[in-house]
Amino acid sequence: MIDTLSSLHPGFITGFTDGEGCFLINIRPNIKLKTGYSVELVFKIALHSRDKLLLTNIKNYFEVDTITERTDGCIRYWVGSIKDLEIIVKHFDSYPLITHKWSDYQLFKQVIELMKCKEHLTNEGLKKIVSIKAVLNNGLSNELKIAFPVIRPQINNQIILDPHWVTGFVEAEGCFHINVYRSLKSKQGYAVKLKFIITQHTRDEQLMKSLIKYINCGNIYSRREAVDFIVTKFDDITGKIIPFFNKGVKHLDYFNFVSVIELMKNKAHLTKEGLVLLKIRKIKAVLRNEQR
Repeated sequence: MIDTLSSLHPGFITGFTDGEGCFLINIRPNIKLKTGYSVELVFKIALHSRDKLLLTNIKNYFEVDTITERTDGCIRYWVGSIKDLEIIVKHFDSYPLITHKWSDYQLFKQVIELMKCKEHLTNEGLKKIVSIKAVLNNGLSNELKIAFPVIRPQINNQIILDPHWVTGFVEAEGCFHINVYRSLKSKQGYAVKLKFIITQHTRDEQLMKSLIKYINCGNIYSRREAVDFIVTKFDDITGKIIPFFNKGVKHLDYFNFVSVIELMKNKAHLTKEGLVLLKIRKIKAVLRNEQR
């Protein structure tokens, strides 16, 4: 949870955006324009309504545009005007993204420049924007790649330097798992295992390797188009993960996770008293990743 409106570090904003932010190019029919289409750029972060305070803090950091709430429990912070988007650009140029979302950002900036020059109001300019949008969405067929030869920028440097970025990224992408499973070795017949996980597309595998080096623990596991950074050793969780994130901003899952760690440190989960396992199960039930 975030307690103060002044607690967000610029690196946290970038790390969180690497996890949850979107750079969108919307093209819609518009008979009022000569091209027949209008172009809209949007920087957006969408979260569950329980994270309204965090989203409000992000809005207050940028000091532009608005938060909208939907009936399905989703809230969105979005920035759409070119003037306000230039404030967003100023931030990310100063505090660069380091996932492959950086590539989307570079393409997004290209369209901002085209729109500042009013090129989106011409047929040639619109064609450029359509081709950029196709690359941004990674949806070009081989034929379209020939017709619209736009090269997607590739990020080369995925070395982690800022602890605030890590905190923001984990706030967006980190999962704290509590596994209660049957065990013949336990007096109660059950055992508890903790796991910290970050999952990304395989294109960010190098970033996950950098995370291992930066935090000095964990392993990565590839599966199809995803790669998981996982920490399961109790000593690593208590000696490296928890001390690191105690310095930053955490969501409620983190505090629930820490409460189970304290029970396990005191060996309470190994006693015959069933109430401790019941308490752990209740904590497990409210974790966000357990509700998905």
